[in-house]
Amino acid sequence: MDRIIKDFERDCQIRGMAERSINSYHTCIRAYGDYLAARGKGFLTANKDDLVSFIESLRLDKGLSLMTVKRYLAALSSLCEYLVFKEQIQANYVRPVRSRYIRSYKETPEGRKLISVGDMANLINSTLNVRDKAIIALLAKTGIRRNELITLDISDVDLIENMIRLKPTAKRTNRTVFFDDECAYLLRRWLKVREGTNKKGSTALFLNHEGKRLNRSGVYNLVVEAARRAGLHNPDSKRLEDHFSPHACRHWYCTHLFRAGMRREYIKELRGDSRKEAFDLYNHIDLKELKEAYLACIPQLGI
Repeated sequence: MDRIIKDFERDCQIRGMAERSINSYHTCIRAYGDYLAARGKGFLTANKDDLVSFIESLRLDKGLSLMTVKRYLAALSSLCEYLVFKEQIQANYVRPVRSRYIRSYKETPEGRKLISVGDMANLINSTLNVRDKAIIALLAKTGIRRNELITLDISDVDLIENMIRLKPTAKRTNRTVFFDDECAYLLRRWLKVREGTNKKGSTALFLNHEGKRLNRSGVYNLVVEAARRAGLHNPDSKRLEDHFSPHACRHWYCTHLFRAGMRREYIKELRGDSRKEAFDLYNHIDLKELKEAYLACIPQLGI
């Protein structure tokens, strides 16, 4: 078991997967491996029934949520794909289990938290903290992910052209995103405050109260707290649509660009979707045209 996990993690590193994701996968895969070992089985002899039994124990015995189980299945599916590639097993038996027991966000749009333009303005205005306002506005106006936001340095932001050059990740190459004057105003306000708080000389765009780079949990907490104050997040509810997270800002961004009439290929480019088809590889989009389309479609919040 240890050898398989080690080889799989090395494969993940070669493919450019983030260390945080590899560590998360390790936890899930190790738990499944221990479950199998206790029953006299291993990764190469397990089957669909073993996995279903494992999921049952996670849900009924440990009381884990469907979202947590979804992370387990994502890790195990990746492991099985690796073992199939190495010709150590015949097929990825995780796929049918995922399709039966996990409802994907994409398959249940009614469960996603989509708020109005007015609600987004209220969300940003619900906090008096200059940094938090800038963060929420940036998430909403650019559609970037949490990881992309926390890795931003001041040098990545161009306040003359109102654009950001994101760092490359395993999922995509460098890409440019834009923001409007509303967002630029909040960013400039934060940068003035930041000058007095950056005692350690950090290059990070967003800092925590200790002057260090803000982390994922810090972003999550500030967004959720602002959403709670704005009446957009109910932590006690079991309904998915009553919860709000940083990713909901990305959903808001893409949906409202689409509703404003932006071309799909432009939205895909701004989202940073991978270019898988030959047409995508040769369909180069002019940045000037992209920026003009963005400014014409991004909602104005009056903030």
